[in-house]
Amino acid sequence: MSKDQLENINNLLIVEFAKTVEMFAISPSEARLFAILYLEGKPMTLDEMSESIGKSKTSVSTGIRTLVDLHLVERVWKKGVRKDLYKADENLYRKFMTSYINKWINETTRQKHSLQEIEKLLMEESKYYKKTEEKNKEINILSERIEELITFHQKIENAFREINPKKNKKMD
Repeated sequence: MSKDQLENINNLLIVEFAKTVEMFAISPSEARLFAILYLEGKPMTLDEMSESIGKSKTSVSTGIRTLVDLHLVERVWKKGVRKDLYKADENLYRKFMTSYINKWINETTRQKHSLQEIEKLLMEESKYYKKTEEKNKEINILSERIEELITFHQKIENAFREINPKKNKKMD
């Protein structure tokens, strides 16, 4: 197999793995960056990643910052190397699932709190309406719908907490 064929296979692998990483709500360039780091298997500098991905060092730096914030990549130290080095976390399943699940939990919790605030607003506003049978019916229907939405979000949150890989060791 020639060097060109190996490079082509490596590029195909990067593209396909990056598609999987994108499913976890990571931008295409960040997914590609992670795929390169993971497949390289050793720490890389921003310059090396920039050259490998074909993007500016500034763009790579921004992408790496996001991946570090998501705990998918870490900065490492190597004796004799003055530049920052970064490497992909090797425990893919746990890291990606934890990151993705935490996003869902945070979003559903935030949405649930927003709905609860709307519910309070409805109850507060309903105090000022002239109490007619039609208005009470309208308020009750709206209140029931809000409760259904809050319950829906709570169920989503509970489901994601249940499958959280940090808690569920047997999923590795």
